[in-house]
Amino acid sequence: MGPTRVHPVPLGFVFRSRAKDEKAPAAAKASLTDSKQTRDPQAPKGRPTPKRSEAQSVRRSVANTPTSRKEASKRQRDERRAQMDRQRQALATGDERYLPARDKGPVRKFARDYIDSRFNVAEFFLPMAVVILVLSMVRVGSLQSIALLLWLVVIVLIVLDSILTGFRLKKRLAERFPDQSRRGAVAYALMRSLQMRRLRLPKPQVKRGERP
Repeated sequence: MGPTRVHPVPLGFVFRSRAKDEKAPAAAKASLTDSKQTRDPQAPKGRPTPKRSEAQSVRRSVANTPTSRKEASKRQRDERRAQMDRQRQALATGDERYLPARDKGPVRKFARDYIDSRFNVAEFFLPMAVVILVLSMVRVGSLQSIALLLWLVVIVLIVLDSILTGFRLKKRLAERFPDQSRRGAVAYALMRSLQMRRLRLPKPQVKRGERP
């Protein structure tokens, strides 16, 4: 029986085995730690689970975002309805923030106040037209002639009063707002003068005889 030969072990094999033995406990510990953490099923793979506050904020943002065309159109209708309600209230109170575009601005407000502070012949056109119509329906020649004459007189008075009002208002606007656009303000005021005071929108904010 001859002597036993001992085969030399490669030095690299020894170091690799030792490195594997050192890494094995660390890997087992890391896997154990990861298994104890609950991962959000919605979180992408390979990423840490988000905090509860972050997850709640994400859920709220997702809930507030319209998920369908029907929901988006419903939200638009609600916003449009709320805006119309604000405009309706502003027309009654004169709140400048929510008035329609045609009524906004200091120039338009002054034009409204100028008309509302005085008597205008045009605002009595509707009741006078009713009286003239009744007189014209009566089968009496003299009353029909009177109705026709009243009709002509009313039209002439409205035209003259509108011309005078427009001229004075234009002058006052030029004095009060020399550096602002006054385009369309006189026509806007004359159209308002054709309406009865109680039916005007926005509602009158000055009394008759009060200087605007």
